[in-house]
Amino acid sequence: MVVATGTASGKSLAYLAPVLSALADGAGAPNGRGATALYLAPTKALAADQRRAVAALAAPLGTAVRPAVYDGDTPVEEREWVRQYANYVLTNPDMLHRGLLPAHPRWSSFLRALRYVVIDECHSYRGVFGSHVAQVLRRLRRLCARYGADPVFLLASATASEPAVAASRLTGVPVTEVTDDASPRGEVVFALWEPPLTEMVGEKGAPVRRTATAETAELLTDLAVQGVRTVAFIRSRRGAELIALIAQERLAEVDRSLARRVAAYRGGYLPEERRALERALHSGELLGLAATTALELGVDVSGLDAVLIAGYPGTRASLWQQAGRAGRSGQGALAVLVARDDPLDTYLVHHPEALFRQPVEATVLDPDNPYVLAPHLCAAAAELPLTEADLALFGPATRDLMPQLEAARLLRRRSTAWHWTRRERASDLTDIRGGGGRPVQIVEAATGRLLGTVDESAAHSAVHDGAVHLHQGRTYLVKHLDLDDSVALVEEASPPFSTTARDTTSISVLETETEIPWGDARLCYGSVEVTNQVVSYLRRKLITGEVLGEAKLDLPPRTLRTRAVWWTVTEDQLDAARINPEILGGALHAAEHASIGLLPLFATCDRWDIGGVSVPLHPDTLLPTVFVYDGHPGGAGFAERAFRTAHAWLTATREAIAACECEAGCPSCIQSPKCGNGNDPLHKRGAVRLLTELLSAAPPP
Repeated sequence: MVVATGTASGKSLAYLAPVLSALADGAGAPNGRGATALYLAPTKALAADQRRAVAALAAPLGTAVRPAVYDGDTPVEEREWVRQYANYVLTNPDMLHRGLLPAHPRWSSFLRALRYVVIDECHSYRGVFGSHVAQVLRRLRRLCARYGADPVFLLASATASEPAVAASRLTGVPVTEVTDDASPRGEVVFALWEPPLTEMVGEKGAPVRRTATAETAELLTDLAVQGVRTVAFIRSRRGAELIALIAQERLAEVDRSLARRVAAYRGGYLPEERRALERALHSGELLGLAATTALELGVDVSGLDAVLIAGYPGTRASLWQQAGRAGRSGQGALAVLVARDDPLDTYLVHHPEALFRQPVEATVLDPDNPYVLAPHLCAAAAELPLTEADLALFGPATRDLMPQLEAARLLRRRSTAWHWTRRERASDLTDIRGGGGRPVQIVEAATGRLLGTVDESAAHSAVHDGAVHLHQGRTYLVKHLDLDDSVALVEEASPPFSTTARDTTSISVLETETEIPWGDARLCYGSVEVTNQVVSYLRRKLITGEVLGEAKLDLPPRTLRTRAVWWTVTEDQLDAARINPEILGGALHAAEHASIGLLPLFATCDRWDIGGVSVPLHPDTLLPTVFVYDGHPGGAGFAERAFRTAHAWLTATREAIAACECEAGCPSCIQSPKCGNGNDPLHKRGAVRLLTELLSAAPPP
């Protein structure tokens, strides 16, 4: 069963009532553990928060219910107690994948009695991460069956489209949905806030708006001065640090004691730092917190008066999840979406019906992605040899993958089963968060102190030589990135700028799986190979974003095999759209940028989960072509969603460009902060005419 209702609607009680009842009944067994339950949360913070709530709720039952958190922060001496005595284990998919399932013989008594598996905030399991979690859950079901258990899955989700369909795909079992939300709620005033234009001139003479980061920091400052308890959400770790830093500086000018009551919260902090911040937020010691989504998911921060959202968080589900953090005790609250200077945010503040009247998106995940499935088959074989009867459990792509895993000498077939052949842990083959590889450690060069980590896949752009790195309100400069040893050496500094990496990208078509004619044009979906290289970085002023300079980098290229959607146009269509060779590259490039910016409105993705390439004459299609691809090996389902919603997606793209008041293109319509070509060339009017001509020949949606 999946309960998909709004924040603070009582979802926790809906699953806790049957779970705690079963645990209390099972407490009479000889070992005190006649029934057990497993709780999965996408973040450590949420699991810790839920343990506190369960302990308080079950206190009258004495020792009948014994909740315990089991994650990477759990001390080694406590882990054995959890394995032997806890009957309600709270963990995350990462620990289930790496810690619990590979050691299942030591968890046999727990798994044998497993009655319920609770999957909280299940809408967050989307894209590559969701696809990995789907396979982890199939491994869990297989081991439970081995020990004679058949647990019931209880899922909780923010309001989402087709929650039963998404939950069934995640768990691999039929799921019934409950979507009737009759919970009382206080009034929430929701503001859409567009930062003002500055006097600065951006790339190619475009007007520049004040950054959402700076604007959110100012709003956080004003609210803190008035004693309004506020959380400011932003997607990037750097953004969370910047908002907290700017707010602390502004508050110190008013009252130095207030500056200590604002902090940043993000992934990458050490465990003791996260726990201290969570305690300070719960106690009210903190008035303001600038946080990444690590604090978004279900953590009880009751008593908040306001939520600031710095930039559209990627999906309407996440938007309402973040906005719902305020007013959780039934009181009125304020939610403010501060628009970034990009096509999607600008489109939303001028088309509020897209937020308030359209249904929430469907969750996109692809458990059959071979790059996801293959390492989990190896992990499953290491846990218990795989048999023919197991193959159907892992999906239709499994049978075709088995010979490839044998050829790679990862699995070996002996009589009726496949066995893991290597000495290393099979669960180490993949990072289920999609980062891949070994995390890069960020180390202070002068002291050797570990500040945090960053995924290997993000290291080239986040901690390259010369990059600015923020941690706990302090600013560091990266002195050297050593990819061989997976370490970035930093030193504390106070530069008056931030840094943004620049890259170049090329793409080749491996296979066209589906093709639809749009008049003479073609809309295609298939497999591609993308080659990307970070080649330089920009230094920008902190508040205005003004470019101060560019520095070259010498980093190796990276290749990615993934899925993409692409469309081509013919010479006749270019003539009809009045696109001559001089402006063709700029028109394609502008349409590519804007379509990437608008795709999160149609697929549950972030613009940083996807990439694009536009080519006036692509060698594989022999036509002008625009590609939009998933930024994860094997794909994440986003490009497929774009292909299936192409008419609505490209129509919104055209409207966003045409409605922008700028003359020749700006960050609100066709300029991109991640463009490897410095937003050159771009042609705004050409993009509008090109998309108009393309859509005129498209079949009805």
